Amino acid sequence: MTTAGVGRPVGRAPARSGAAGPKLAALRLAYLHAASRRVLTCLLVLAACAVALRTALHWLPRSGVYARQIPLIIEAGAAAVIGVTTRSPFGEPERATGRWLPWLRLAVSVALTGIAVGALAAGAAAAHLAGGAAGLARDLAGFTGIALLTAAVLGGALAWIGPMAYLAVTLPALAAGWTTPWVWPARPPHDRSAAICAALVFAAGIAVITVRGARDGLRE
Repeated sequence: MTTAGVGRPVGRAPARSGAAGPKLAALRLAYLHAASRRVLTCLLVLAACAVALRTALHWLPRSGVYARQIPLIIEAGAAAVIGVTTRSPFGEPERATGRWLPWLRLAVSVALTGIAVGALAAGAAAAHLAGGAAGLARDLAGFTGIALLTAAVLGGALAWIGPMAYLAVTLPALAAGWTTPWVWPARPPHDRSAAICAALVFAAGIAVITVRGARDGLRE
């Protein structure tokens, strides 16, 4: 073996490691962001919500107020958990140094919302869900938007307040038969105006949490 033959493979190795370096760094950054937001805990809670929905639908009547209220409570709980994951343990230093932070916020929020819709839809697949999958996706997206907006105003730890307050308005509205599209859970699942209102709230929550992030606390 010549000296030239030995030198060629050694010379190519840094190129390969140099190309893999940014990819590994990006994966590590995404992992650390997910870990700091306790995404795994959120996923476990969403799975528990799916099980709770499946159990509730097994015992609930196929129609009536309770058939609509109980799933909404579970959906609001799932959205509240997504909102809480926006809380940052690092605060302002993270905002000052993380140029990829808005993209990570966007990816985590959208991914968790999609997973929540999929998990709850799977939990309701073998049972009768009032409103069906379309109503579930609309209502959960709207609840999540409210949770994200609350996180931006009050902080991630208090993000649950928004969806629970909206739920407190929605439950009586179901019984009273309100028709405003801004109380979208009270509207039929394929109501276009209600879907637009829920989508606007979700888009606003995603935009605000992506750009600004969750507030550190009420004293910020």
